[in-house]
Amino acid sequence: MLKVLTGDGQLLADRALPLLDTQATRQLECTLASTLPPHTLMKRAGAAVAAMACAVAPHAQVIWIACGPGNNGGDGLMAAALLANWAAASGAQLTVSWCGNEKHMPADARFALQQARNAGVIFSDHPPERCDLGIDALLGLGIRQQHEGHNRTPPSTIDKWVHCLHTRCETLLCVDLPSGLDADTGTYSIAPCKEPSSFKKLFCLTFLTLKPGLFTAQGRDFAGEIWFDDLGASALDAATNAQPSPAAWLGLHVSATASQHHGSPLRHNTHKGLFGDVWVLGGQGLQPSGVGMTGAAMLAAKAALHGQAGRVLVVMLDAQSPSWDATQPELMLRSARTLQTSTPLPAGTWVCGCGGGEAIQAHLPKVLAEASQLVLDADALNALSASATLMSVLRERPNRGQITVLTPHPLEAARLLNWSTAQVQSNRLEAARVIATQNQCICVLKGSGTILATPSGLVSINPSGNSRLSTAGTGDVLAGMLGASLSRALSHWPNATRPTALEQHATWLDQHVLPAVAAAVWAHGRVADTWPSTHALTASQLAEAFTPFTPPTSSQLAAR
Repeated sequence: MLKVLTGDGQLLADRALPLLDTQATRQLECTLASTLPPHTLMKRAGAAVAAMACAVAPHAQVIWIACGPGNNGGDGLMAAALLANWAAASGAQLTVSWCGNEKHMPADARFALQQARNAGVIFSDHPPERCDLGIDALLGLGIRQQHEGHNRTPPSTIDKWVHCLHTRCETLLCVDLPSGLDADTGTYSIAPCKEPSSFKKLFCLTFLTLKPGLFTAQGRDFAGEIWFDDLGASALDAATNAQPSPAAWLGLHVSATASQHHGSPLRHNTHKGLFGDVWVLGGQGLQPSGVGMTGAAMLAAKAALHGQAGRVLVVMLDAQSPSWDATQPELMLRSARTLQTSTPLPAGTWVCGCGGGEAIQAHLPKVLAEASQLVLDADALNALSASATLMSVLRERPNRGQITVLTPHPLEAARLLNWSTAQVQSNRLEAARVIATQNQCICVLKGSGTILATPSGLVSINPSGNSRLSTAGTGDVLAGMLGASLSRALSHWPNATRPTALEQHATWLDQHVLPAVAAAVWAHGRVADTWPSTHALTASQLAEAFTPFTPPTSSQLAAR
């Protein structure tokens, strides 16, 4: 059994775990079951649930297991059969509510029902008024069948019992998936519980595969602390190579090639040029719109500085901007006239759009055409989505060996795709994948379980971060962090050495650019995960606390 530390992501700081969608999980389940005696998987799952229940609530006196009509319910029934003696010995009250139809049960679930009856488990259609431990074994992967009408249980019963689980239980253990959560997208669909209740303890024990929906959108709120049991699938994979292709990955992608160049040089004989330049373009002043956003550009610049870029230069779009920042004199401020007189643009990584407002539009054509490495955020993304001409220039960048990272939040992603925000949030993985492939760039779709996607179709979910990042300016800080990470990682790769054929460019991004992007996104969330719970986290503090992530060495990667 593997514990996945979704609370701080530390387990995933130096590796990536495969995430399999519903179809692939079903395929793996069938393959594994065909190699085992009947009901073996059900027995293993039930034993795992029972063991987990004893571990997370060892002193529970009232235990309620809500079981659905399918094999997820069977897992709960098998666990009830195994827990019956333990409950009797400890004087605990164990109750099972089952909403299935014996005539229509899968064979494994029917076997589990009989085991529960043989163990003398008490069944009741009325959940207890309160319980120390609730076990959600209602739907699991069966949520889609429930929606499509294949399930013969009235939805009102499922909804009622889910509501009871969320309101009456001191500790809640979800079997495989929280009922109502889509395994592929992380969207949640049980009407009475659109927001998770406040549990003292919330766990999810997932089986066979790690599912993408557990780690993005609403998944992280409804699943709580996630534990994993492959039920023996790893042995099958080793023997037959039966593991299906992942829908996405969880954690960092760090290649041996990237690890040779990323992170701080160990030798003493260095200079700032080896760490690269970051240029921040943004910070519209109060004129002409009356909306000043110079702070956004400065936050991005400070993040790049603390990310150990060699130099950070800030091109302010505010004509009244001072010539230096007294709180951070290391930053080199430039007038927007710099862009007009510099041909081509100075080398380095450009971070464009933070607080750019309407003023950013006039500078985007030149930046898109000439910046070797470019992070586009905020108002730069809005300007792109409003201009077919600018989008066309963006999509030409790979042909010149230029690198682009887009960092939209869900609304900005919706504008880029001409979707609604709800459509983006209902399938975050697909939204990021489409943005990346259409624009031949790396997309960082921000939010709970930030999605990273590349033009090759590679998708990963960042495991770090929490709601402390839901404050103004933290996105600007991420843009600056990305600028520093890219600048440090790519300062030794001149344009002449970068492929321009699209297929080769996509592969090159996966090998050399994605590790730097993933490292910055992970480190950004990691600050929030390790921040004292009694203190607010401001964007300025986030920028100052940023520590660049150094990937493992090639030998460490080989050892893994």
